[in-house]
Amino acid sequence: MLAFFKLALFGYLALAVIYWLLSIYARSVERERLEKAYDHGDVAGSRDAFIAAGLAAYDHSLRRRLIWLVFVIPTVVVVALVWILNFS
Repeated sequence: MLAFFKLALFGYLALAVIYWLLSIYARSVERERLEKAYDHGDVAGSRDAFIAAGLAAYDHSLRRRLIWLVFVIPTVVVVALVWILNFS
């Protein structure tokens, strides 16, 4: 049983690293999209303010929250496998 908890701990540490890298990547892609939109479009105001407002909106968006599925999906799969293998 202790081995399972060690495996789960290291698994969640690996998922945390994947989550961290994925969030940094998604935020940089959003920043690049905002920069291109400012450079291409007819946006009034300063570039930095436009990008800051866009990133603030991104921080509360559904797309950012969906990155949490990095933790949810593997957990659900493991629980489902344990349930299927032990109780069916």
